[in-house]
Amino acid sequence: MRPVCGHPAMVPAALLAALACSGGRGATDTGAIPVPLHESPAQGRLPEVPEVRGPLALRVVYPDTVGRIDVQDSSFIFGSTGDGAARLTIDGVPVRVAPNGSWLAWVPFRGDSIVAFALEARTAADTARLTWRIRRARRFQPPAGAAVWVDTTSYSPRGRVTWPAGEPLPVSVRASEDAALALVLPGGARVPLHPDVRAEPVADGIRAFGLDTAQLAGRSRSARHRGSLRGATVPGGADSLWATLEAVRGADTLRTRWPLTVGLLPETPVIVELDDDPERRGGSDGLTVGRAAPNATYHWFFPAGTRAQVTGRVNSDLRIALSSTSTAWVAAAEAREVPAADLSPAVVGSVWMRPLADRTVVRIPLASRRPFQVIEGERQITLVLYGAVSDINWTRYGADDDLVRAASWTQASADQVEIRFDLSRDVWGFRTRWQGSDLLLEIRRPPPIEVAAPLRGRTIVVDPGHPPAGATGTSGMTEAEANLGVAQVLRAFLEREGARVLLTRSDTRPVDLWPRIQFADTVDADVLLSIHNNALPDGVNPFLSNGSSVFYNHPRAIPLARAIQRRLVARFGTRDLGVARGDLALVRPTWMPAVLTEGLFMMVPEQEAALRSEQGRREYALAVLEGVREFLRARAR
Repeated sequence: MRPVCGHPAMVPAALLAALACSGGRGATDTGAIPVPLHESPAQGRLPEVPEVRGPLALRVVYPDTVGRIDVQDSSFIFGSTGDGAARLTIDGVPVRVAPNGSWLAWVPFRGDSIVAFALEARTAADTARLTWRIRRARRFQPPAGAAVWVDTTSYSPRGRVTWPAGEPLPVSVRASEDAALALVLPGGARVPLHPDVRAEPVADGIRAFGLDTAQLAGRSRSARHRGSLRGATVPGGADSLWATLEAVRGADTLRTRWPLTVGLLPETPVIVELDDDPERRGGSDGLTVGRAAPNATYHWFFPAGTRAQVTGRVNSDLRIALSSTSTAWVAAAEAREVPAADLSPAVVGSVWMRPLADRTVVRIPLASRRPFQVIEGERQITLVLYGAVSDINWTRYGADDDLVRAASWTQASADQVEIRFDLSRDVWGFRTRWQGSDLLLEIRRPPPIEVAAPLRGRTIVVDPGHPPAGATGTSGMTEAEANLGVAQVLRAFLEREGARVLLTRSDTRPVDLWPRIQFADTVDADVLLSIHNNALPDGVNPFLSNGSSVFYNHPRAIPLARAIQRRLVARFGTRDLGVARGDLALVRPTWMPAVLTEGLFMMVPEQEAALRSEQGRREYALAVLEGVREFLRARAR
């Protein structure tokens, strides 16, 4: 019998115990009492789902029939029937229908490129049938009976690479575990590749949401082989100029072309200036994102005009030197070559501070604009200047300042200077900008907060997340619509307590991410709240992984995130997915504490219904209000 999540009374007990909606992987170890997964995923203290009666209108909202779904054995499918009294089956197995006609199921994906599901809905007076065909993403499968195989989609790197002659370039590919592999270069040189003993990586979605530890344990070896090129060029083009992968197992040999061209970095240093808006159209934040590896998450934010030396390139990503020991990856489109630029370590001059009513401005003179990073700690801000040497003879504090208690510096390495600012209270916010070659660091003072009325006089920016994009619920409600509904109620609650509240959008027209962030910064928001509702990636079981969560990015926002999270769980009775640090655009602003709430899951019928209801939107807004109030009151004390 196929494991489709339906009503508990309609599913045999043996199926509940043995399959537990895990797609046949066995019992789920969550470290707690097993969850009855075939029941309503999370009714908790949510409002009652209204009853809907009407003609059958069998509909699948997700997945659609156009895109491709990348799953291994099981995934979710959801939609509506049009009548809450309908009895629904998928491939003959009962599926629970909510009173409003919405449904959610966790089903096995059987088949290769196309998976077909037979849906049937019945009422006393009518029957509706639907065959729903879903296209699967093509995953490489070793050919049955093949003595030796190579996954040609797994070449890393592929495309165009420019690399220093003396530095090894890592290369890897998935292939038969017990085969002998070598990369044969033009001219005949051979580079051996050796088996990687590490396990297959777990998908990001499973790591982020998966509470089913069966998906994390017992993973097989990766079948990946690794090696490295040093000082070699691969011109590509004609057949004889491509590199070839050779896999040998016994008497069987397989050869495939590796789609890679490799050039060597010039001996003369290549210097670039970073700018995410090179045509000066004014549609950017003036920051270039730096990553620790290509396609990795954000780690640095380099203001326009920052200069650095290129140390490598992989396709559209440049590797730049921050210092003699640190590198970062940036988009090649946001870097322009600067001829004959001097990149000897920049001298850092003496520091000057100017206390203002709402901030302290720190001026750090440098010989030229270099990469830097601001690290926020508890009552401390550390400025890391890369490619720099200190000549800080004095630090002038200016007028008496009750924010910056002390400043100190150290030459952390031969070309890296760290300046530390010890504060008299927790960090509220900061921001940076270049003025000529001087770096200006603005450290924000906490606003004056009344313990008895902590929201009075505060400027709160509320961001109803999306559009564009966003999740869609079981009955077709868009996340953008749900978020705006909650945000409008929250605005009324915050204003009632004396706050000045500004929304980043008040209708359904799309607003890009950067204008939302810029708006909050421009109005000097004391707090930024981004309202969202969640969805899961394909292949993650929604009967295990739904719940409430709140995201933050900077340490100062952790107490705010925890306070709102506690209130969401208390009011909704949802599973506590906890707070999480995320590199999400709306929690990255540095000028104010910012959080992003994921209150409910659009794909869970009961939770989507709550977002449609006045009571559900009110409970969500009250949870956020109570969390903000608690956070501000604690800061006032």
